[in-house]
Amino acid sequence: MNDQDFYQAISRFNRMYKLHANDQPTLLGPERVGNFHAILLEEVEEGLDLMKNYEAAQAEGAGMLSEDQRLAILTEMSDWLGDIVVYCASEAKRWGLPLNKILGVIMESNFSKLGADGQPLYDDRGKVLKGPGYWKPEPRIRELLSSPLG
Repeated sequence: MNDQDFYQAISRFNRMYKLHANDQPTLLGPERVGNFHAILLEEVEEGLDLMKNYEAAQAEGAGMLSEDQRLAILTEMSDWLGDIVVYCASEAKRWGLPLNKILGVIMESNFSKLGADGQPLYDDRGKVLKGPGYWKPEPRIRELLSSPLG
């Protein structure tokens, strides 16, 4: 499935389940933000179950995972990440936000995070940090949303 097919599937999903599907940026109210936040938190919490399953599999095999355990963990991880992406894409469609274009802007901004020496910067968890050349994506996103085609 390519990007276009994915976004068409999201539109179909929203229609099928009678969820809002706007073609232009649309405000849906603070209550919708709160509801989506709660839904997303529930989904994110499932990652703790995944972590526990992974730890249990490691403990069972004294740190070594069988091929079946490895595939089970990777399958669970794939499903968890995929669900989060689908929830976010469906919500973007509700709000009429051109998620693929927004993600393009955000990725360009992410590429500007390198350190002064051109090397990546990380915190102790492995999160990429912002370097001196970093630029915020919000002005470009605002420009994108204010254009007639969004």
